[in-house]
Amino acid sequence: MTTDHLDTVPDPAKLQANLARIEELSQRLIAVLGHKRDVDPGLQAPGQELFMKAAGAYMNEVMANPARLIEHQVSYWGDMVKNFAEAQQVLLQGEVQPEDGADPRFSSPLWDANPYFHLLKRQYQLNEKTLHDAVAELDGLDEKDRKRLEFFSQQIMNMFNPANFLGTNPEALERALETDGESLVKGLENLVRDLEANDGELVVTLADKNAFKVGENLATTKGSVIFRNRMLELIQYAPTTETVHKTPLIIFPPWINKFYILDLKEKNSLVKWIVDQGYTLFMVSWVNPDESYADVGMDDYVEEGYLTVIDEVKKITGETRVNVVGYCIAGTTLSLTLALMKKRKDASIKSATFFTTLTDFSNPGEVEVFLADDFLSAIERQAQRDGILDSLFMARTFSFLRSTDLVYKPAIRSYMMGETPPAFDLLFWNGDGSNLPGRMAVEYLHWLCRDNLFVKGTFPLLGEELSIRDVDVPLCSVACETDHIAPWASCYDGFRQKGAKNKTFILSQSGHIAGIVNPPSKKKYGHYTNEDVTLGHDDWRAEAKFHEGSWWPRWESWLKKRSGKMIPARDVGDKDHPELCPAPGTYVLAASRHGK
Repeated sequence: MTTDHLDTVPDPAKLQANLARIEELSQRLIAVLGHKRDVDPGLQAPGQELFMKAAGAYMNEVMANPARLIEHQVSYWGDMVKNFAEAQQVLLQGEVQPEDGADPRFSSPLWDANPYFHLLKRQYQLNEKTLHDAVAELDGLDEKDRKRLEFFSQQIMNMFNPANFLGTNPEALERALETDGESLVKGLENLVRDLEANDGELVVTLADKNAFKVGENLATTKGSVIFRNRMLELIQYAPTTETVHKTPLIIFPPWINKFYILDLKEKNSLVKWIVDQGYTLFMVSWVNPDESYADVGMDDYVEEGYLTVIDEVKKITGETRVNVVGYCIAGTTLSLTLALMKKRKDASIKSATFFTTLTDFSNPGEVEVFLADDFLSAIERQAQRDGILDSLFMARTFSFLRSTDLVYKPAIRSYMMGETPPAFDLLFWNGDGSNLPGRMAVEYLHWLCRDNLFVKGTFPLLGEELSIRDVDVPLCSVACETDHIAPWASCYDGFRQKGAKNKTFILSQSGHIAGIVNPPSKKKYGHYTNEDVTLGHDDWRAEAKFHEGSWWPRWESWLKKRSGKMIPARDVGDKDHPELCPAPGTYVLAASRHGK
């Protein structure tokens, strides 16, 4: 820390006012923690079996190779002594030498301006490296157990970062001095607010919720809800061109989050961009289910969702065939629907596009650490008890895949620095999750994620056993290079196995969201193409051609070849499908239970 504030005299009136606010907030904190929701303990941490395996592997290592253990210990002790000696030297010199490859978690110069905080930082980094090396060198663990142990041990280290605690965070302490404790009071207000909003569970607010309102400054593309059932509202967007392609387009977004990720603001709205290219566009807005949806399964999403929407769009437009898009879990389910339609000899689909879609779950990526039997059993118990899988659990799972950026850094800014979350539309959407029906969640996790039945050709749905090889309409798939939810290589591997003769694969730069929401006007992220989708994913990537800019125009060139001639723009709805309400509809506004 700097010495600028050592002679600062606190303002007694401010301190007294802040103390009074702290007392009131403390009472609210006690109250909300006293009524914390009951959550299955299996959802809070991996089961004991993993720790027993790790302990057994460690003891075997001690017995088989005691010399290596002693070597590790001596090396660790030596590094500790060296770190302490360097801290002593810094005290004498009064300055810290700059480090190579600075750790972005400690970017503030305050971590090096004071020898004490520099010592803390270096000791933490040393402990982290030692634990990482110890886990990496354990023998006797299979690969899945090793990945889980590495992940959860890293989570422990992330949690114990000295920046996460007020007494060892120089930035937070300096802010508290600068503001006479006001920053800590505001931070406590933010903490209590988040706990009260989530039934006592700590979910950090990532974006300023007062900065956005769906239908006012998000999801503003003009259109109407022209069909509604218990599963969804169907939006048809108003045309912006005098002519449109004859074949309509339907987008099925994921029902883990709300559809407006594709219609955030006009400048980055894929919905607006598609309409402006001359397409009759329909969007599904899924219901946010409550406990009454407990028995809704994958079959209901396919029959009352996909098949019903396709049929209604055909009625509205008078067309016999449509083009479809599925994003993430909705792309996976779209693949199941296409396989079912093949079995039923239903040729309603002219082409299908997938955004960040997994269909082969043999290597699901980082999320695999949560797909072991201990977590799946806990999810099943919680879903059976509540009737739904609350969006809280999905949000928390995906956040901890990037815990430094999506949990701890925002928590530090909000709770210790007293800052208001940023007005960031994408993060606002990220916090606006949806629940999953209990039966559907269990079926998806067991039949797809764990058992990979679609690839095995035995996925049970509506009286049929479905296979990935039954998906044979012209296909395009867009995956994202740094996607940690649906790894691009796994998306590609599943896409290769589909039975279509006409397959196009596009790899966008960036991640699960930013790689998709990538308008041409930004000229930010490029993309890769390679026509040979018979290659393995490594060879495909090695031989792929890079293109500057968004993939949107390239995909639209592919789509328009399958969208028919141009015809006069269609009116929204018809006499049998009148406007029920303006877009974005009513279902999208329903809050999840924990997000009251």
